[in-house]
Formats: sequence, C-alpha cells, structure tokens
Amino acid sequence: MPRPIARVLTLLELLQSGGIRTTAGLAERLGVDERTVRRYIDHLLDLDVPVESVRGRHGGYRLAPGYRMPPLMLTDDEALAVLLGLLAARRAGLTTAMGTASETAAAKIRRVLPQRLAGRLDSMSDSLTFTARPGEAVPSDSTVLLSITDAVRHRRPIAIRYTAADGRHSERTVHPYGVVAHAGKWYLNAADLTADDDRTFRLDRITEIRTLPGSFEPPAGLDPAKRVLTALATAPYRYEVTLRVQGNAEEIDARLPAGVAVVRELSSDPGDANLESERWCLVDLRVERLDWLPAVLASLDMPFLIERPDELRVLVVELAEHLARSARRASTGGG
Repeated sequence: MPRPIARVLTLLELLQSGGIRTTAGLAERLGVDERTVRRYIDHLLDLDVPVESVRGRHGGYRLAPGYRMPPLMLTDDEALAVLLGLLAARRAGLTTAMGTASETAAAKIRRVLPQRLAGRLDSMSDSLTFTARPGEAVPSDSTVLLSITDAVRHRRPIAIRYTAADGRHSERTVHPYGVVAHAGKWYLNAADLTADDDRTFRLDRITEIRTLPGSFEPPAGLDPAKRVLTALATAPYRYEVTLRVQGNAEEIDARLPAGVAVVRELSSDPGDANLESERWCLVDLRVERLDWLPAVLASLDMPFLIERPDELRVLVVELAEHLARSARRASTGGG
C-alpha cells in the first residue's frame, strides 16, 4: 500500500478513537508536517468522511456524525469483540427484521481480518461450545426497535398498531417505559393509555409506530425487566400452579427460570403443624406443561407444599419413586 494511503487510513483510525486531535499531534503521530495533515484531511472529506474542524486554542479535528457510516478502523481486539458479540446475539435469538444483517456484517469483518487473527478466530469457533441451546429468533423490525428506544429515552408518547397473539389488530397510545430482551424476543413495557393499564407488547407484533407530541414522567422506582417477567409469568396458560415454598423470595426467585413465576413472601407459615414456623413464600406459575416442574422443585432444595394442581403432586411422587428405585439399584450393584 502506498505510504500516503496508509497514512490517511491511520489518520482515520486516530480520529475514530474519539476526542479532538490537534494538527500538531496528528503530524507527530503520522510522521509528516502539518500541511500534509491538512491535505490528508481533505482526502477524507472527499470520501464523505465527516471530519469536523474545531477552532480555538484547543482546536483541531474530530469526527462528526454523517449521513452514512464511514469506513471503520478496528484493532484486532475490537474486531474480535464485534464478532463475538454478533455470535452471541445470534445464539440468543436477538435479531432484527433484517435477519441476515448480522451474518453479512460478520462476513465483511471476517474477510478483511489479518490471516494471523483469522486463524485464531477459526480456532476459537471450533473450540467454543455453549451450555444452552440457541435461542428461537423472533425477528423485530429494526426501525420499530430504534423508534421505540428513542421514545423511551426522551419520554415521548407513541401511537402503535399492534397484532395480538389471536390475530386481532388494534391501535394504541402508550407511554413506553423500557425495552427488554428475553429468551430471543424483544418486549416493550408501557402504560397503555387506551386500556388504562400497564401492558407488555412484543416488538415483532408492532407494525406501525408514530411519535406523538408531549412527554410523560415514568413511575418512581420503575423496573421494566421485572414488569415484563411478571407479565410473562402471569399470562394465561394451560395450567395454573400454586406452591408454598419455605425460604425467602430472593432465593426462590433466583432458582426458578426467569419469566415463569411470581414469588410473594407470606407473613406467616402455611398452617401445617408438622412444619417449622419459618418464612414461607407463595409461588404462582402459569405453564403449558407440568412434566418439567418436578425436577425444578427438587432442585430448589427447600420444603414445599403443592396447592394445585393435583396432577403435579402425582408427577412429583412418581419422580421421587423413580429416584429411590434408581438409588437402590446403584446400591445393590455396588455391593
């Protein structure tokens, strides 16, 4: 690569590191005089790179926002971080409507990586495994995502067109509180002014969005993630499960899958004289299947009572008997 072109790219990399760079400082880093620096700046401007001149005692040059993204200069570690981020996003299922965008972005970076780094990346990809299965991606329109997050940040009300799970269409005016990513999906927690209630909306079901005039003040102590998980845990499913578990709410909540349970501390024990009078919690779950719950309850390692449904009690007894039989077989075999 001719030296002037290499220096222009180095200049771009220096500007992309942030802040204002003085002409003298740039000249020193590039090994040229200040007049040459100004000529290199002109080359970047010719390429539509938005370089801004800052006047004054501490003036110099900096990058300004442009109408398009300029060529991006990344260090080896930065390129690796971006590729790992794209890989993690695909594994989590957090993609936009442009589902191939992450793949094409990764391919572009991968094509221009130095061979030594590309080899290291191949080694990492071949060696890397995940403990969880890939998330089931539910694409969301990137325009919707960006528009809503902008409204959240600036506390602007929005009008949305929404399609419910049963296919019904509606138009709603909401105060957007926060956007939450969970289990491969994007959710909006908002105050639904149309229904006068707090609601959770899936972003992939929002087809239109319009920012409205005015602003709003979110509630004090707002936790959008907790609100979304609570909404998911209380959504209507086939089975309604109610348990009483001995322990504090924080420990119980941490041991249950996120978004499936609502845990509330009780002021007294459940009234069973055979159990010690200690702190108990009421746990409500809404689930489509019960077969996975006995193993989860066993993993809690806490005393519990099943209030409903009776089918769950049967499954727990069956699991306990199966484990006991297996334990006896292992003991006999070892003798």
